[in-house]
Amino acid sequence: MEKNNTEEATAETHASAPILIARDVDVFYGKKQAIKNVSLDIPENQITALIGPSGCGKSTFLRCFNRMNDSIDSCQVSGNIQFAGQDIYGPKVDVVALRSRIGMVFQKANPFPKSIFDNVAYGPRIHGLSESKDHLEDIVITSLRRAGLYDEVSDRLDEPGTSLSGGQQQRLCIARAIAIDPQIILMDEPCSALDPIATAIIEDLMDSMKEKYTIVIVTHSMQQAARVSQQTAFFHLGELVESGDTESIFTKPAQKQTQNYISGRIG
Repeated sequence: MEKNNTEEATAETHASAPILIARDVDVFYGKKQAIKNVSLDIPENQITALIGPSGCGKSTFLRCFNRMNDSIDSCQVSGNIQFAGQDIYGPKVDVVALRSRIGMVFQKANPFPKSIFDNVAYGPRIHGLSESKDHLEDIVITSLRRAGLYDEVSDRLDEPGTSLSGGQQQRLCIARAIAIDPQIILMDEPCSALDPIATAIIEDLMDSMKEKYTIVIVTHSMQQAARVSQQTAFFHLGELVESGDTESIFTKPAQKQTQNYISGRIG
């Protein structure tokens, strides 16, 4: 019994090791500060939820992890973010390569105006990941299976991705993200435009995906955060108020501000 407990403790320690480490991160849009001195660890192979009221900075912070904020001229990011031991804002970092390792799924499903097959094949093609036509087909099918979509579209891979339902389009975008074999998947409100049935499918998918990927999700839904995540970070007015394991955050938060948000007093 003692040996088993030791093994479980070792496995738990390994599972919770951080793959992303943010320290003293500030983000400005011009003179307006959106993120204020945020430090947070993202554990590997878990789902971390970023919650908080609209405009609290959670999506801005999420986009720091794959440097999506670089595309906004007025945005300046300072502090330190380490991914697998590397400073992702270092001068020698290849941003294209970084984004192939840290994929992203957006709030609104955005399939390319291409076939279902070509939507998923796009990343492997431009990154040179497929060795042959058969290999590319294998990548596409595997990705669609991992996204829980293949059985629904296997007989119409040549049809436009835009012909799918909203929930299917979002899963197509997830398949597209994982086709380049990232280590981390960032999800910015992936279910906000979906009905409850499609949302439940995406949530089940996220739960199955955490064995292979680290997931960071921004969500306005506290119920969703409680259902799917193992870690939760609560943001308010650009500051990280509190973070920790999800059950503790929702049942016995350390900060009164967190309690007020969870109980609906602020939002």
